[in-house]
Amino acid sequence: MVFKKFDDRSRGNFEPRPMVKGDWKCSECAVAITELPFEPAPDRPIYCRECWSKKRPPRFSR
Repeated sequence: MVFKKFDDRSRGNFEPRPMVKGDWKCSECAVAITELPFEPAPDRPIYCRECWSKKRPPRFSR
């Protein structure tokens, strides 16, 4: 059995996500956030990269 080695080219040609520009504050540390990869819902918290990485569940590692 032959396994194909994956690299960046074999994952497809995906365009970068459009960023939504705005003026928000991180719900945890209150740092300014000017771009998000989604339109935030007014009733949900928004986190900066650092706070999100602390809250995110750990990834499965091999």
